[in-house]
Amino acid sequence: MNDCQQTEIEQLRAENSQLKSQLDRCQKMTALGELVSTTTHEFNNVLMTIMNYAKMGMRHDDKETRDKAFAKINAASDRAAKITNSVLGMARNRSCQFEPTNLARIVDETMVLLERELQKYRVSVEQDIAAVPEVSAMGNQIQQVLLNLLVNARQAMPDGGRLILKLEHDKEANHVDLSVRDFGVGMNDETMRKIFVPWYTTKCGPDESGKGGTGLGLSACKNIIEAHGGKIRVESAVGKGTKFTIKLPVQRQASPVATARGISGAVSSLNAATT
Repeated sequence: MNDCQQTEIEQLRAENSQLKSQLDRCQKMTALGELVSTTTHEFNNVLMTIMNYAKMGMRHDDKETRDKAFAKINAASDRAAKITNSVLGMARNRSCQFEPTNLARIVDETMVLLERELQKYRVSVEQDIAAVPEVSAMGNQIQQVLLNLLVNARQAMPDGGRLILKLEHDKEANHVDLSVRDFGVGMNDETMRKIFVPWYTTKCGPDESGKGGTGLGLSACKNIIEAHGGKIRVESAVGKGTKFTIKLPVQRQASPVATARGISGAVSSLNAATT
């Protein structure tokens, strides 16, 4: 190899590195935007409930109406606290190291954020959550992956439908499997081959909730899960729905440092907070 060829190779490597950095930034902004959209939407629903029932209580003097208003305000306040705790749960796991992570808790906190949205779009959720061991993970990153998959499932059922969320322990492989199964439009083989490619999307753009359409969500999910030493699998059929399964290794005695596993680039794509 002569000097000219070596220089060209070095230039290509530098350009490739720059493009990867730009992609990481785009994924990071996409994740942040979708998370902010989800959380803001949920808080807005709670605040509107509190404001409306407070006004109703102020307009009426009878005890029955005021008691009803106070009960609704109290219930909305409890929900606001759950949303806050869910967001704080994401912030708790911002370490640069893998840590013992309870996936059942992550499922609970994520469902709090999406509960009203799923109800609004007439999506019923069935949860099959088994007792499983902790996994070695960065919790907020796994939560972002789950949030992304749940939003995708909701968007795949524009007229409503059924969604199955399952958590189980694969003892033979020593993995914990977390799956999201929808009964929506499904995908053909060609689409399934492309869904993890950056910028590829089957959507025209973000929907009315402001989510999806960039083509970065699933590629970021794949990067995160693989950087955790796990795998993400997809099964789908047109008209029958889609199932995504995340397979994560069970927590070991010694938690590896994230950067030593090559996670630093992938983590940056979703580190700020959700196709």
